[in-house]
Amino acid sequence: MGSVLAASSPNPPPAPGGAVGPGLTVPPGFGMPPVSPVIPSAGADAGQPQEAEGTLPNPGAFEECHRKCKEVFPMQMEGVRLTVNKGLSNHFQVNHTVMLSTMGDSSYRFGATYVGSKQTGPAESFPVMVGDMDNSGSLNAQVIHQVADKIRSKLAFQTQQQKFVNWQGDAEFKGEDFTAAITLGNPDVLVGSGIIVAHYLQSITPSLALGGELVYHRRPGEEGTVMSLAGRYTGSNYIATLTLGGAGAHASYYHKANDQLQVGVEFEASTRMQDTSVSFGYQLDVPKANLLFKGSLDSNWVVGATLEKKLLPLPLSLVLCSFLNHRKNKFQCGFGITIG
Repeated sequence: MGSVLAASSPNPPPAPGGAVGPGLTVPPGFGMPPVSPVIPSAGADAGQPQEAEGTLPNPGAFEECHRKCKEVFPMQMEGVRLTVNKGLSNHFQVNHTVMLSTMGDSSYRFGATYVGSKQTGPAESFPVMVGDMDNSGSLNAQVIHQVADKIRSKLAFQTQQQKFVNWQGDAEFKGEDFTAAITLGNPDVLVGSGIIVAHYLQSITPSLALGGELVYHRRPGEEGTVMSLAGRYTGSNYIATLTLGGAGAHASYYHKANDQLQVGVEFEASTRMQDTSVSFGYQLDVPKANLLFKGSLDSNWVVGATLEKKLLPLPLSLVLCSFLNHRKNKFQCGFGITIG
């Protein structure tokens, strides 16, 4: 229950291979583009809390509370995907993606990434500008900038077939032991519509963080709020997270067994859909063979797996993906090649 997902009609096609982050149930008629952090914050990894003597660590962003568990699960892919990445300089990179599908429309996407020279940490430089456009003219773009030492801003746009669809802007403030953020999505002063999302996450102890989320939506003839509370406990090799709110409940447990094996369990309940689900996933890393395997099984009897193989020293990666829905008797498979 973190980021607000795109839910407007018609829905623009998702980027090939893009991951969908955790999100709230958005009221019909409202939509916001999926925005993911491009560069992870240094030291913000929930699995490795940094403890300073006499002070509490920063808990990270509210929308990333369930991130460690979700990274264990495989990502579904159908058809054939070819991605070519090309670095033009230390600050600029472009990529080309061709997607061939038997279930949907095949597409081509061109993407570009620019990273500025303002370095704020060992792995952080700003501003960051990311964008991609497909063959139909649909555009996704976002700009991230570190305005001050503790303030970060983000602006995202989304168009579909040359028509403006969504935009959102947010600001995030990172204190010594807390993180506060506010997001404004699709504001329309003339119509009187828009979405405002406020996040707050506070470290109570070096291992425990508590926070909340408040979503206010408004459009002609309808307005309302949705509130949710979250708690996250971080152990030496595990993370337990619980989110409760008017839209439902979301619980996750992440456990790192060793350097090669990681497992995760998720429980999700939706009050609007009147549905619950439980998912189990694991990730197996074999560094000597340059192999990464992910598998999952949920209560709907959907089994999925992905296998990624890096062909070093060549800048080439191969990905195999398969998902089987036993209830609906449907099978999907995908094959991907990444160069660069």
